[in-house]
Amino acid sequence: MNYKKLLPEVDLQNLPNHIGIIMDGNGRWAAKRHRPRVYGHRAGARAVRKVVELATEIKLSYLTIYAFSTENWKRPANEVQALLKLLKDYLIKELPELNRENIKVRIIGTQDRLDPSYLTEIHQLAGETAQNTGLNLNIAFNYGGRLEIIEGIKKLFQESKNNPELVDNLTPQTFGNYLYTAGQPDPDLIIRTSGEYRLSNFLLWQSAYAEIYITETLWPDFDKVEFLKAIIDFQGRKRRFGGIESE
Repeated sequence: MNYKKLLPEVDLQNLPNHIGIIMDGNGRWAAKRHRPRVYGHRAGARAVRKVVELATEIKLSYLTIYAFSTENWKRPANEVQALLKLLKDYLIKELPELNRENIKVRIIGTQDRLDPSYLTEIHQLAGETAQNTGLNLNIAFNYGGRLEIIEGIKKLFQESKNNPELVDNLTPQTFGNYLYTAGQPDPDLIIRTSGEYRLSNFLLWQSAYAEIYITETLWPDFDKVEFLKAIIDFQGRKRRFGGIESE
């Protein structure tokens, strides 16, 4: 199906402000084709391009994609190295298009275990989009939701040494300023591909009231049509945030 046929079903004035995507299924997609897992990751990078293109077209404000978790270090060394290279290659290849489309890239995650020169390079590449004012694209890389919260607590603790009132006046909203996503709205919608029903340590704090959309589609097959289906499903839900629906 051509995604253009679905566009009229989307209320472009009532889009989720922030969408997070758990991109799962690259390995299974490759295995079905009797190819190595790295082949699936490369196909997954092409799916990222399609989703970012559509997010830009419909003028989505924030998109966070889960590219590499802190748990992914447990994978074989050759796969880890391929994923590290894939992020850098993506930024290098897509940088002209990202700037042309006014997309601002932010790498979120911990610096632990990453080579300093690699960190400098990917952050410099992302920094070249810093003045853009369109779609905010967060790439969660070497990311773990639990670790993000712990690192946020440590930052708060350090700042509170000189200003104890920071702790006394702490609220869920102000604590958000100590997370990797500081200054950004919480996600309204979390999409997970490949049919798994779990968050896998993704945006744990921020997803408290996010709607969850699960699709059986493996990530490399997730295209603009699938993305629109998720948004249409979201727009059909009633969000109460712990309250009750008004009569």
